[in-house]
Amino acid sequence: MQFLIEHIDIVMFAVTIAMLIRGYPVAFTLAGVGLGFALIGAWLEVGYFASGDLSFLKPFYSRVYGLMDETNEVLVAVPLFIFMGVMLERSQVAGELLETMGRLFGRLPGGLGFAVTFVGMLLAASTGVVGATVVTMGMISLPSMLRYNYAPSLACGSIAASGTLGQIIPPSIVLIILGDAISNEYTEARRNAGDWAPDPVSVGDIFAGAMVPGLMLVGAYLLYQIAIAVFFPSKSPPMDARDADPVTPRMVLRVLVPPVCLIVAVLGSILAGIATPTEAASVGAVGSVLLAGARLEPGRPWPQIAAFSGIVAALILTSGFDLRVSRDVIAPVDRIAIGAAIIACLLIAWGIASSLWRAYQRTEHAGGPSMLSEVMRSTMRVSSMVFIILIGAQLFNLTFRGLGGDETVREILDALPGGPWGAIFAVMLVIFLLGFFLDFLEIVFVVVPITAPIIFSYSNPDGSVMFHPVWVAVMIAMNLQTSFLTPPFGFALFYLRGVTPPEIRTVEIYRGVIPFVFMQLLMLALLAAVPELATWLPTRIFG
Repeated sequence: MQFLIEHIDIVMFAVTIAMLIRGYPVAFTLAGVGLGFALIGAWLEVGYFASGDLSFLKPFYSRVYGLMDETNEVLVAVPLFIFMGVMLERSQVAGELLETMGRLFGRLPGGLGFAVTFVGMLLAASTGVVGATVVTMGMISLPSMLRYNYAPSLACGSIAASGTLGQIIPPSIVLIILGDAISNEYTEARRNAGDWAPDPVSVGDIFAGAMVPGLMLVGAYLLYQIAIAVFFPSKSPPMDARDADPVTPRMVLRVLVPPVCLIVAVLGSILAGIATPTEAASVGAVGSVLLAGARLEPGRPWPQIAAFSGIVAALILTSGFDLRVSRDVIAPVDRIAIGAAIIACLLIAWGIASSLWRAYQRTEHAGGPSMLSEVMRSTMRVSSMVFIILIGAQLFNLTFRGLGGDETVREILDALPGGPWGAIFAVMLVIFLLGFFLDFLEIVFVVVPITAPIIFSYSNPDGSVMFHPVWVAVMIAMNLQTSFLTPPFGFALFYLRGVTPPEIRTVEIYRGVIPFVFMQLLMLALLAAVPELATWLPTRIFG
């Protein structure tokens, strides 16, 4: 019994993992275990609860308020990006893109595999929602690949791997939440280490850091598809030209240009320093509404075209003229520009209103809820889940530290062979294993606050931080992506299993993803050996 009391922090962590694996609600598990063990700690007078009361939990309110108040704009991007992804998925913009690219590349050997990887990259950059991407690609592409005699294992592996690109290619929900957590823990850890002016880390830095590794991973997937088409052509044959409807350049431009423009607008505004991630998320939400409106009634795109023209005009006017109306003296040219800006805003409002009305009128079946209602409900459901888990995790982490958990974790990591590199390897291994059983939210909100302060406390001889926070964030994101794809517990495999025909055995899905898992492990090793792959682009862009 005395041993359990002395290691009550480890018992607390083990109980939490066991309850999560049993399927109890995450938010209530974290909050309930945190409060329960705080009461136990006060009763036993352990750690910072030695006074016998719960005064150590007083900062809980300020922690939650500090995360949710108006000064923390990063988390506002979460529901906006979720809305963007759900809107594109429900309006079939993603499905139409996948079908058209499949017909475009399908006549080439391995062409359907190329199309799946290419579209997976675009969907990752425009939706950032892994489950929706895997399910959409599985429902649309898998029947076609099987019909044209693709090897079932290769088809399933390509779809599952491409669908998980939303973990690493920005704007990813994982990167947003991970970036916010890493930024907070990095700043606190460096101040505790005596560095009172650490370089700030933003979600934009994390986005830029993930770009190069993410694109390299896409390149590896494409090279693998090419190798299979060359050396094993029977596994990835071309489509029969008689069965494939011709694809005209106009069709390709119609389905490809709008998502690409949306991606450029969202990521480009962040990387160029024009907008914060939250502002870029609002651009993405508005853009997804306009794309959905144009997709729902392709014969009447004029409101959406007018809105797009209004956006371009507003940007030009903002950069070229002084549009402030509160001045005492306004030049005639500026008056004309202000009037033009008002007209541009009216065009934008018209396009958004038209698109929302079309989404409101569209239903999946007679008498069912409108598409807009479903999008709003899905967005609210996922956003609420994220924030309630975040609140529960704050109570859990505070109690864990109050029981001495941070000192225990430091002692364990410091005792490992290999020094700081042995410690970070152990952290990555734990995250990889937990990814089999827990969603990324639990891992980011629970594991990162416990381990990140220790990782960022390691310093070089010159006093600089040993592990760059952007590199750590990208390593964790790619590690989670690998874990979600690894048999037998990868979440992506369960998503895909739900939409595959019964004649495809589960072992074929496992066999198909193994080469992609090895590619991701090699990418992880390369990223560990060359951290500049993650830190070079943020340094070049943001200095």
